[in-house]
Amino acid sequence: MYVEIETVGQQLNAGDIFGTVEAVKTVSDLYLPVNGAVTEVNPKLNANPELVNNDPYGEGWMAKVKLSNSSDIESLMQAEAYQNMVS
Repeated sequence: MYVEIETVGQQLNAGDIFGTVEAVKTVSDLYLPVNGAVTEVNPKLNANPELVNNDPYGEGWMAKVKLSNSSDIESLMQAEAYQNMVS
């Protein structure tokens, strides 16, 4: 598996593709959930992409984003609600 994000510094809109994740037999696009610019990519994912699954709220973060509008945060799903939706 690998994580590829090559949009650092680009201004993107919510719903735009900001990178990809490749697993054993598939490649999936990563969609930005808010308007903003990717400012940093987690360098640990180069050597340990499995961190995305093993520790997504800690060492497995993918990217840091500078929001264009801080009110976009209000439209995001809370972690507990997301967990309920996927379980």
